[in-house]
Amino acid sequence: MRKVRIFDTTLRDGEQSPGASMNAREKLEVARQLARLNVDALEAGFPISSRGDFDSVRQVAREVRGPVIAALARANKGDIECAGDALRPARRKRIHTFIATSDIHMEKKLKKSPHEVLQLAVAAVKLARKFTDDVEFSPEDATRTRPDFLAKVVREVIKAGAGTINVPDTVGYGTPSEFGRMIRGLYARVPALRRATVSVHCHNDLGLAVASSLAGVEAGAGQVECTINGIGERAGNASLEEVVMALKTRRDYYGCETQVVTEELWRASRLVSRLTGVPVQPNKAIVGANAFAHEAGIHQHGMIMSRATYEIMTPESVGVPESRLVLGKHSGRHMVRRKLDELGLGVAEGEVDRIYTSLMALADRKKYVYDEDVIALVEGSTGASADVWVLEDLAISTGRGRVPTATVRLRKGKRVAKSSGRGDGPVDATYRAIDRLTHAKPELVDYSLRAITSGKDAQGEVTVRLRSGSREVSGRGASTDIIEASAKAYLNGVNRLQHGPAKGAARSLGRV
Repeated sequence: MRKVRIFDTTLRDGEQSPGASMNAREKLEVARQLARLNVDALEAGFPISSRGDFDSVRQVAREVRGPVIAALARANKGDIECAGDALRPARRKRIHTFIATSDIHMEKKLKKSPHEVLQLAVAAVKLARKFTDDVEFSPEDATRTRPDFLAKVVREVIKAGAGTINVPDTVGYGTPSEFGRMIRGLYARVPALRRATVSVHCHNDLGLAVASSLAGVEAGAGQVECTINGIGERAGNASLEEVVMALKTRRDYYGCETQVVTEELWRASRLVSRLTGVPVQPNKAIVGANAFAHEAGIHQHGMIMSRATYEIMTPESVGVPESRLVLGKHSGRHMVRRKLDELGLGVAEGEVDRIYTSLMALADRKKYVYDEDVIALVEGSTGASADVWVLEDLAISTGRGRVPTATVRLRKGKRVAKSSGRGDGPVDATYRAIDRLTHAKPELVDYSLRAITSGKDAQGEVTVRLRSGSREVSGRGASTDIIEASAKAYLNGVNRLQHGPAKGAARSLGRV
């Protein structure tokens, strides 16, 4: 079996998704999960974009072992030196440098001639080689680059020392068959490419990122660049879990395999969704809530007779928990610890007692506690620190013909503050009270509510999108009380606005 490397860029390209900013602690948590997933390489960030990004790349390089740690750099001296500095602690490191090669990018964005671009590309690779032997080069907007010029650039950067050539469909313009032909054409035009690793990096603007990436693999590419849940700029990137499971499930067709531990996919999906505040749609392939659900009678009958009739992979193969009903108010701490381990929830031993207490409180309000309830509770209760707002108490007064009023008490470190608000409804009143206490007053761009499990006592999960100036973030919260869930989601977003990484400077830097 030919091995295909998986290059994860969730922490770099994925984090560029609007509202998906992560702080250094959160990035490190994702990086550790990616190491458990056993990806070949992870792109930890774009160090020159901000001090926060530099620090997070440095921390990942210092503390995460296993994958190659990569950092992005434009084809200039400052970017490359910054990336090299950030990656210094890594045992295995890669500088990923890029410059646009399409006519429209060279003319409109770079305002440089093809000759100048070629010189910059070669110089960038040579400089990057002074920091590491592992250098990757990307001709940005490759699918709209003239084939002869693309081949010339690739040929020269290989001579300069690039060991990986990434071919990006930066704007999701290519179709799968077209993209596959381009990869084969590059191999034909540049014989030296056989000595390098060809990588593909496809965006999802036309919904073709995974299909184009797989077409690239069929054409000989040895690496796929992708993100957990497919998050990223605009419509996102190729979804890591879809690429990996397509290669695994159809290895008879592709003749390829990856080293990814697929049983960690579901956990990785949940973690990234929680930390970025970007929910996974129910019908999402591989990790969506409905991916292994069957409602139609014909399907259910087939499943009863044999799971293989309607499932081409098992839930266990991607880490989806099979057990549904095991916890209740009579469960002990050992059962809670076992359940946390079964679900792959990384809870420190000192946190188990607090989680247990919260679970028992939830069990008092619900007849049954499902796995999804446990996950939502743990995800919603971890990561609080002294510099963020925490909901202490919430009281609502509402009724027909009455103006809804909310009284909210928040804690921030040792400080406790209380205020009331009136609004068009209980959620509006709650948000007005929170605004008074936090002085945030963001614009509520989107609000959505869904039930985590079935039943009248199900927990509600609220997702909000907030905007303040040029920044946009997501927030999530869960509770059996949907007003409380709404308050938690809003606070989660406010905390991200007030304490999340500033990314405005990075937006104009250009992207692969």
